[in-house]
Amino acid sequence: MAQAWKCAGLRWAADGPVLTWVGGRRSVLARGKRVAFGVAEGGVRTCVGARGHACPVRAGVTGRSTGARCEECARLDRAHSVAADTIADDPRPYHVYLAWFGPGLVKVGITACERGSARLLEQGAVCFSWLGRGPLMAARRTEELLRAALGVPDRIPYAHKRAVRAALPESESERAAEIAGLHARAVALGGWPEALTPEPFRGVDHAGVFGIDGAERGSAAVAEVAELVAGGAIGGELVAAAGPDLHLATERGVVVLDTRLMTGWELLAAEGEPCAVPVRELRRAAGVQEGLF
Repeated sequence: MAQAWKCAGLRWAADGPVLTWVGGRRSVLARGKRVAFGVAEGGVRTCVGARGHACPVRAGVTGRSTGARCEECARLDRAHSVAADTIADDPRPYHVYLAWFGPGLVKVGITACERGSARLLEQGAVCFSWLGRGPLMAARRTEELLRAALGVPDRIPYAHKRAVRAALPESESERAAEIAGLHARAVALGGWPEALTPEPFRGVDHAGVFGIDGAERGSAAVAEVAELVAGGAIGGELVAAAGPDLHLATERGVVVLDTRLMTGWELLAAEGEPCAVPVRELRRAAGVQEGLF
């Protein structure tokens, strides 16, 4: 019987995206290579647990969940989370950042300084700049200040990020223009916490890393995987990766797979199987040019 592996999610390393598996195995994902896997007949998706601990009841979870946690484990996971604003005593320094995902899609956020740009890669930020650095609560207050004063959100749905990837400006300067303007407005605001040290604008562009820049751009994605199912399979050439999303060239065209849908399943290696999972048409932003990624 073929070896089955339980996916632990996608991580971003210095050299690109890596699929991780329960038990420590890692699969480096290189553009141009084939990515293919399937779910065994009769397979069941189970809760991934919380904060490194297995779900005590191995609860089943729906195939469309991107969290892959049962209600109780989801509650426990958020009970000690910077993102959920449930801890205030983390002694590490934090960065406040502005991230751009496409025209009109900018967010403000915070991340531990020791993580570098990993959080931005995980979110699929096409470009970003640091705004300041300081203690957690000072960073959090600055984030709230910018949300209120500039109307910049702290969350953007992944569906919106996917919808605008086909309409990205071609040059780095054009992609950075929106956050450059917001950075200048943010620095000019009064009321910044004294403990937060402002940082100058330095745009960092990830389009080349993701494979969506200039000559790297491939065909436009036409669909996205809605869920994995028992007995289903998907395979294709990896043409791009952004945040948790893999863009696979399949017989149906380029299909986007959110790797968060893989967690909780036991997956098998696949060969030349067609795209045999539920997919839906990819929502497009208004004015998207056909032929761009």
